[in-house]
Amino acid sequence: MHTSRMHSRRLSAALWRWPQSLTPSAEARGGLAPRAQRPFSKESGDSGDSDNNSSLSSRIWRSVTGQGVESMKNDPNAGALVPSSPEQRHREVFAVALQRRPLFPGSLQPVTVNDPKLIDEILDLKRSGAQAYVGAFMWQPSDDSEGMSSAESAASDSAMADLESASSHSDSSTSSPVPSTDTEAASDSSSSASSSSEASSSSSDGTANSPSGRSTAESDFGGLTSDQQLCEVGTFAQVHTIVPIDPRRAQLLLLGHRRLRRTRQVQKRPLKVAVEHLKDLPYSSGDDIVKATYMELVSTLKDLLAQHPIYREQLQVSFQFGSDFQDLSRLADMAAALTSAQETDLQAVLAELSIPDRANAVLLLLKKEIELCKLQADIGKRVEEKISKDQRRYLLMEQLKSIKKELGMERDDKSAMVQKFEDKIAPHKDRIPAEARRVIEEEMAKLSNLESASSEFNVTRNYLDWLTAIPWGHYTQERLDIQYAQKVLDQDHYGLEDVKDRILEFIAVGRLRGSTHGKILCLVGPPGVGKTSVGRSIAGALERKYYRFSVGGLSDVAEIKGHRRTYVGAMPGKMVQCLKSTGTSNPMVLIDEIDKLGRGYQGDPASALLELLDPEQNSGFLDHYLDVPVDLSKVLFMCTANVLDTIPGPLRDRMEVIRISGYIADEKIAIARRYLEPQSQKLTGVPADGIQITDDAMHTLITEYAREAGVRSLKQLLEKTYRKVALKLVKGGLSGPTPTNTQETPAQPGDAVAEHGGGGLGDGEAPPDSMPGSQESGSDQTLEQSAHEAQKPPPVTLTGSYAKVIIGPDELKDYVGPPPFASDRIYDTTPPGVVMGLAWTSMGGSSLYVEAAGVEKGEGKGSLKTTGQLGDVMKESATIAHTFSRAFLERKQPGNDFFKNNAIHVHVPSGSTPKDGPSAGCTIITALLSLALDKPVRPDLAMTGEVTLTGRVLPIGGVKEKTLAARRSGVKTLLFPKGNEKDWDELSDDVKKGFNVHFSDTFEDVYKVALDYDVNSL
Repeated sequence: MHTSRMHSRRLSAALWRWPQSLTPSAEARGGLAPRAQRPFSKESGDSGDSDNNSSLSSRIWRSVTGQGVESMKNDPNAGALVPSSPEQRHREVFAVALQRRPLFPGSLQPVTVNDPKLIDEILDLKRSGAQAYVGAFMWQPSDDSEGMSSAESAASDSAMADLESASSHSDSSTSSPVPSTDTEAASDSSSSASSSSEASSSSSDGTANSPSGRSTAESDFGGLTSDQQLCEVGTFAQVHTIVPIDPRRAQLLLLGHRRLRRTRQVQKRPLKVAVEHLKDLPYSSGDDIVKATYMELVSTLKDLLAQHPIYREQLQVSFQFGSDFQDLSRLADMAAALTSAQETDLQAVLAELSIPDRANAVLLLLKKEIELCKLQADIGKRVEEKISKDQRRYLLMEQLKSIKKELGMERDDKSAMVQKFEDKIAPHKDRIPAEARRVIEEEMAKLSNLESASSEFNVTRNYLDWLTAIPWGHYTQERLDIQYAQKVLDQDHYGLEDVKDRILEFIAVGRLRGSTHGKILCLVGPPGVGKTSVGRSIAGALERKYYRFSVGGLSDVAEIKGHRRTYVGAMPGKMVQCLKSTGTSNPMVLIDEIDKLGRGYQGDPASALLELLDPEQNSGFLDHYLDVPVDLSKVLFMCTANVLDTIPGPLRDRMEVIRISGYIADEKIAIARRYLEPQSQKLTGVPADGIQITDDAMHTLITEYAREAGVRSLKQLLEKTYRKVALKLVKGGLSGPTPTNTQETPAQPGDAVAEHGGGGLGDGEAPPDSMPGSQESGSDQTLEQSAHEAQKPPPVTLTGSYAKVIIGPDELKDYVGPPPFASDRIYDTTPPGVVMGLAWTSMGGSSLYVEAAGVEKGEGKGSLKTTGQLGDVMKESATIAHTFSRAFLERKQPGNDFFKNNAIHVHVPSGSTPKDGPSAGCTIITALLSLALDKPVRPDLAMTGEVTLTGRVLPIGGVKEKTLAARRSGVKTLLFPKGNEKDWDELSDDVKKGFNVHFSDTFEDVYKVALDYDVNSL
């Protein structure tokens, strides 16, 4: 049965892999292929050919379906022992000629083989169940190829790559590649099977056609008759995929493994050579010159990847096949494979066994490649400047016409009003949809026939005002620049590296696709961590117009979809107002507090948002007031929320969630120094040299006064401190300029940074010189200057003398009062039955204790009681913990009947705070066992994790928040479930610094860390 199922699967895979035209008939499967299906049959004069009546497709058919197994059974050498090392097993390999560039270890390269005999040998290897390996050698370069310039070589490679990509795409529409089922040792294969179409499109190398000048007979099978036609050093390569091209040719996808040198010719056709497997010469990886070369190679690679997206795609393929870029040898080979250098230079790199010398040669090729890309970009820039000059002239002429029309308007009657509406839609009249254009024309004709005193006149005029104010089909140009976006995000925010990386990935995808629409991002995190300002920074990085509205507490559908025009004071919904306000059809819209949507008798706003936020539906969004479809598919939507639980499921499915966990103490200190203190100084007028908050005082302020995940409370405390210092300075004789009656512009919400986590801007408008669309918004110098000026206090003239106020930890209570937070640690050393756990809350993470104590002892009095305002889930966890602890203690100490004869009380302190969740299982079990064994847990230990009845420890959420809570409590040893190891690896180094982390798969692992320890070893 197993053999039958195996043949069935292989047969299905073969039918799915090969085109229908190449599937052999029943006659061919029986071994009698008709004449029409024998593309590999030889002429009568070729007596050395075998299997003259089989086609390429039939031979591949037999290799997949397992035919030929019977012949293996009759082979007396079939069961003989063979060497297991690839170097010993592959002393002789078939030679495959490469025309344009050599194959480097760790890279993929397609090559066309014209020799049917070589294809037969490769298929025989696969039929025997072994991996097919060949030796890939470059043709000895001719004079023509040596004289080819680098630019010609690059153009040839690019054109061939485009042809191969189109060919692979065409093949993929009719067939899918067969998954590879062959296995090999880990040292022989660097990756699992991948799609051949992906590899073909990502590789820049093409087929190895026979060189010109050879005879027709030679070109029939590739022209390869002697090993002297090939270079001496080649690559030991695995045949990853075989794809037929025509009856006499096939394309091989080769994966390079290691270097080898041909020593002698073993067989003429197909050419088989004896080889020597080469190893890199030893070198000192700790040498300073080698380290510097490695760093320069990495830096140059980064510069090259930034020049053109095709290099990034090739690098992604190398990542898929497991390239180790920490190894200088692998890095040099990968970098050489990216370049479009001449084949002689690449062959010299391949033949070089000294890794430092090879790296220096590759570094030179990379520098040449960067200069070539810069030359290409300079040519493209000159062409674009020439085109934009003509467009600018046309734009100025159109503006001049518009100004002349405005100056010629003298009347304000109905005809002038109709003319005004016509002029408003004239710039984009051709882009207005047919239905909207029809409605506008009908309403303007209606307005012309109405009397000015009629009530319908004002309704029609307001309706036309909204219809003509919408920028139908007008889009602003986006700026999809990774470097510029990185600079904007770094200047506006400190930390949040994972969020910045996700935003940069989003912009990179938009650059490859040409647009960033089609995604709805949702930023989720505690208050004050920077959700709103991240959205504004994205708008500034993309140079899109920014619009924000909050839906917190919204219960009227009309706020989203507008009112009917029959109502008095009817208005369109928020999105139509957004289009009119921004003047573009592709703004960046931030929907704030989407987790706080209300629901009333006016309808369900969450259901109305489904149409608005669905990319498949919002191309024809219908507002109740306008009553004509509006295209919102180019609008970039971002939402913010504190929690996901209150967002309806269908609405949450339409959004991609990005979590912002919060800040550690070091990040808060940097945010306070860089953003919050200059802002407080600006608001209070305290001179820069009039106050100094020491580092110890700032750390105390953060850890004992502002312990939330964000920095909003920290900003309020700093402002309070600066106000008290201002009062002290004024009492000491310091005064500022004399107040005047001139009304100054009050501070805008955009000046606040508390809820933006170190952002330079708040909820108001950005400075004019940093807003998208300004004349110098693309200038890095202007961006830095505007960000710096936004943080500097305005220059004022102060009179009088003053002494500098220095605030240390002891003086803080005079300015902000006593600390509201005591230490989370109730116990310096936990007694038996007490364990510290870690919890997640909407405000971040927190630490809590689980206390267990025996209350009554007697025969059969074993029971459990819980207190601490625990939720239903946590009560169930306590019941499971009690049951498992009894069974676990019975296994560890069979004579211990503690749980049988003792009533136990489990309490979680802070009884006024509701607590719920399944992640307290590990903590409760450990507390019960600690009480039963009368042994305290390991000092400085905190744990979290859900435990099943069988003792399995399940993964939990909020790893970063719980880690931050452990740091605030001074814990050094953490215990997480094994399933959260990947989440721990994703944390930044500054978050993980100073922790000793253990990962548990079962509670036995928890027991070994928490209770089964030697006190003397601590």
